[in-house]
Amino acid sequence: MFGDLERNPRSLLVCDRSSFLDDKNRLSSQVEQLHFNYKVSVLLPECSSAPSHLEAVLNSMNSFYLIRNLPIYELLDKQFLESCVHQGLVSGLSYRTRIDEDNCVALLPSGRLCLSLDKDSFELLGVEGKPSRFNHRTNSRFVVSVDLTDSSMAPGGRGYQRIVTGLRSRLKLKTDFLLSHKAGGGASLQGFLSRYDWSEHRPEIRSHTLVDLTCPLLTSDLQSCDPHFLLEWLGAVDAHVSCENVSSSFLSSFVCPEPKTTSQALSVSLYGLLRPQDVHRLIQEIRWYLKQPEVESWASLTVHGFVDSPVSWRGEEHGVLRGGENFYSLLMFHDQTYHLHLGTGAYDTCPP
Repeated sequence: MFGDLERNPRSLLVCDRSSFLDDKNRLSSQVEQLHFNYKVSVLLPECSSAPSHLEAVLNSMNSFYLIRNLPIYELLDKQFLESCVHQGLVSGLSYRTRIDEDNCVALLPSGRLCLSLDKDSFELLGVEGKPSRFNHRTNSRFVVSVDLTDSSMAPGGRGYQRIVTGLRSRLKLKTDFLLSHKAGGGASLQGFLSRYDWSEHRPEIRSHTLVDLTCPLLTSDLQSCDPHFLLEWLGAVDAHVSCENVSSSFLSSFVCPEPKTTSQALSVSLYGLLRPQDVHRLIQEIRWYLKQPEVESWASLTVHGFVDSPVSWRGEEHGVLRGGENFYSLLMFHDQTYHLHLGTGAYDTCPP
């Protein structure tokens, strides 16, 4: 057993440093390339309550829908394709399906439908696909990727009929499905939703004021702070794990990076199906907060992708062998510089 643990591959962490004032910074495109986010955590040192502008943004995040027992062939409904998919208004993800055991589905904002299927389901579907990159020894999983905006997938065409027949008559795949829409796009979904058991949800907000938090003294060069230790500390704070590491406690060995100080801090977390556009709005609001003359500290924002999403960075296949990391953490500073740390499993495609 210990030999297997030693062979466990390390996760991949990519670090990028730039400035919001640099026209060539890649932050916007990097944020856009992680499509399915389930949690956003914000940490504001030396802050006790959310500024009113930040609170307004948190409370105005787009809602999303949970559709229960959705037949997947309905995502190819002609009216749904024309009014929502072709317009780039929607994206969605199968809910509570496990990427290493179940059939998983993702509908990307670009209109690409991605199916991660076990071998029996793939053969039953009867459409073209490819073996998963993460098969272990034998081909036990397959990936089917279909561009629903391509002319070959026009309703009535041969390619369209083939996959609809496979999903409707042979595989008959159904799953609970999370569906999000761009701002103002909810009205176009009402006809589609009315045929199923569905509910609308808003992202859940959890806020905590941390008193006497041991906090690193960070500067924009980060020369004195190892990014791995910093990310471990941010994770421990978010999980409410003490980093005091006293001899009488065996809960964790995490410590606050040096140099450090003690201050209060505000910790805010959002949970739900969170679109990259909403993350952009939150980043811009934190930038505005850091510009205030009375603010001299830094801020962090960490975004977690769904562990069991069939796609990860750039819409590429998500690993199923070990771990499910696909996240990024953004450190923002008073001088408008930032450090971006992008993480993924060792087998996944390198983050952008």
